[in-house]
Amino acid sequence: MSASLILACLWGLAANVAAMIPSRDDHWTRAYVLILFGVPILGYVTMQHGGLVGLLVLAAGCSVLRWPVIYLVRWLRRKSRRAGEAAE
Repeated sequence: MSASLILACLWGLAANVAAMIPSRDDHWTRAYVLILFGVPILGYVTMQHGGLVGLLVLAAGCSVLRWPVIYLVRWLRRKSRRAGEAAE
């Protein structure tokens, strides 16, 4: 297994361990740290193994960090609605 996939697996393991530990801020601080380290690992995996494996790792990361992704989608929808209303 390549170094990039080992890092991705270690990231997934760290994400699961972080989710098991109780948190006062609903794990948002840990989510930010995981995103901070996950993006370069995702780029490294994509560089070494191509786009398909990169998309699979991205899907795995999004399934682990689903709430930040859900809030991002909601924010983008609100922003696009406001832009549509301003254009009218």
